[in-house]
Amino acid sequence: MIRLLFFAHLGEQIGEREVMWPNVPETVKQLKDEVEERYGISLGRVMTAVNEEYVRDEAPLHAGDTVAFIPPVSGG
Repeated sequence: MIRLLFFAHLGEQIGEREVMWPNVPETVKQLKDEVEERYGISLGRVMTAVNEEYVRDEAPLHAGDTVAFIPPVSGG
């Protein structure tokens, strides 16, 4: 099981800021694909952090990881 955190509008879109994900995919990319399919959202431009470190889509996942999805932020 892994813990998913959804920041900003992503949490609003799925209706939750934190989700316990029972499946542990091999890579971040596989997880993104599963999340997109389940919630009907796009994670294409989203930054991903695993255990508080930014990672690429090829990064491996392990049981107990915390994965944060952080959308681009604009400001002025």
